[in-house]
Amino acid sequence: MKEAKTNDILLLLLLGAIWGSSFFNIKIATYSFEPYTLALIRVIFATLFLLVFSCFFKIKVNAFSKEWKIYALIGLCNIAIPFSLIAVGTNKVDSYLAAILMSTTPLTGSILAHIFTKNEKITFFKSIGIIIGFVGVLLLFFDKLILNEDNYFFALIILVGSTFYSIAGILILKKMKNSGNLDVTTSTMIWALIFLIPVAFIFEDPFNSNPSLESVLSLVYLGSVATGFAWWLRFKILIKNGLVFQTQVAYLIPIFGVIFGVLVLNEQITWKVFVSLIIIMSGIYIVKKYNK
Repeated sequence: MKEAKTNDILLLLLLGAIWGSSFFNIKIATYSFEPYTLALIRVIFATLFLLVFSCFFKIKVNAFSKEWKIYALIGLCNIAIPFSLIAVGTNKVDSYLAAILMSTTPLTGSILAHIFTKNEKITFFKSIGIIIGFVGVLLLFFDKLILNEDNYFFALIILVGSTFYSIAGILILKKMKNSGNLDVTTSTMIWALIFLIPVAFIFEDPFNSNPSLESVLSLVYLGSVATGFAWWLRFKILIKNGLVFQTQVAYLIPIFGVIFGVLVLNEQITWKVFVSLIIIMSGIYIVKKYNK
């Protein structure tokens, strides 16, 4: 891995800011769009972006090749389900809380990797990190100002969404390890779109949406910038600086999520939220440090 320069760090910060900003934009989009419709339109924009990108770089998209089943499964677990669950949950909880809860992916990922892979076993120190991280999450549920009987369930839905990201990560590691990133991302995005179209029209009525301008702008941003462009930026960082450097964005996303939630939406934040964030980030740091 090349030593990171100032420009590389700035790009990583930009990626963290974009992904961190997706949560308050999801919140704004839910003011006008139902969850499945929101996920569907977001995926439409992202798919168009990635198809244009693939054509420009002459990347073969294998969504409908003989490997279509694994592309479809990853598209379901990595995009369609978590995008929908995040939209459902963020509709009822603060956007910064959604960002913090989604940051637990490395913790659930470590547990699943221990069960389903041969070389990603939980060590003593990794187990300490996992426990510390989930203690931070548990602390959030004792803050009655942000979580109560009205939205506990929706916070859990977001945690389930983050777990599906981990499930997809295991599938990619086991089944698509040697495939190109652009092909995998574009192919799985296409399958996510295929799944979301009937779901959105069966359970909702997308054509009857009467969105506000700010919700439309947020949704366009989510699809084109926070999904399409952010993926391209992630790919650029990954190629130049390697996986270890790129995964450090996990520390930035909840921080930016909190900042944007407070500044843009005037969401209420408490001292327990800050303490929880520090504890969760400490747990993730330990897990990543001893992920060997």
